[in-house]
Amino acid sequence: MQMKGSQSELNYERIAKAIRFLRDNRKEQPSLGDVAAAVNMSPYHFQRIFKEWAGITPKHFLQFLNVEYAKRILRETHASLFDTAMEVGISGTGRLHDLFISIEGMTPGEYKNGGENLFFNYSFASTPFGDILIATTAKGICSMEFADDRMEAFSALQRKFPNARFRQTVDRIQQKALSVFTQDWSRIGEIKLHLKGTEFQLKVWETLLKIPAGGMTTYGDIATHINNPKACRAVGSAVADNPVALLIPCHRVIRSTGDFGNYHWGIVRKTAILGWEAAREANGSE
Repeated sequence: MQMKGSQSELNYERIAKAIRFLRDNRKEQPSLGDVAAAVNMSPYHFQRIFKEWAGITPKHFLQFLNVEYAKRILRETHASLFDTAMEVGISGTGRLHDLFISIEGMTPGEYKNGGENLFFNYSFASTPFGDILIATTAKGICSMEFADDRMEAFSALQRKFPNARFRQTVDRIQQKALSVFTQDWSRIGEIKLHLKGTEFQLKVWETLLKIPAGGMTTYGDIATHINNPKACRAVGSAVADNPVALLIPCHRVIRSTGDFGNYHWGIVRKTAILGWEAAREANGSE
């Protein structure tokens, strides 16, 4: 059953506008009233809408988004961010990588022939961060990408697998994957991936699965973890090519300076997801 648009999803555009304002005016440390005015809402109404969307107040949310917070972690953590996240995490829950039995890369033949003899189910769904396109094979999820333009998103999927067959329908694999937006990740159960990528990309994506919810790491940490410390730039490219939004958490990778860096589906969306995850982890640990 396809997820229906919720009030939370409908409020995302206003929340996104507020986050843009905060990022642009970070040095001035805008007040609640300043942010509310920027989105044409009263402070009371903005705070209420924000708390409905994120589960916490704007002030609490911003604590998770402050670049200085990330810089402090980088300065004060003697171990790498990756190792710290793995050993400590944020609340000790939501280790999404434990839910994945494997990443099964497509065979060289499947890769070369553009998906010939592969059959894809696909559907669109609403999430707290906008529409998403999810596609699956019998082996697992092959794509899950934010779809601000549904037609273009599907066309891009077809270009990746020009010889595959597509059917618009919702299957069990899709339903389980989409439940990450509404359920405690530790209760979701096994999720399988069936991805098109090089051996290096698959190795990087598998490493991303080990970053716990609410945690962050750097490109350098990932390069070191896969025993290729000089491959930071290649790691960055592999992270950018990730075809499965949120489930493979490329949004949890930041620059070594503490800056959040770029994101394939938009820096505002990345900022919102990081704060949303941290808020859920904080609320879960209370």
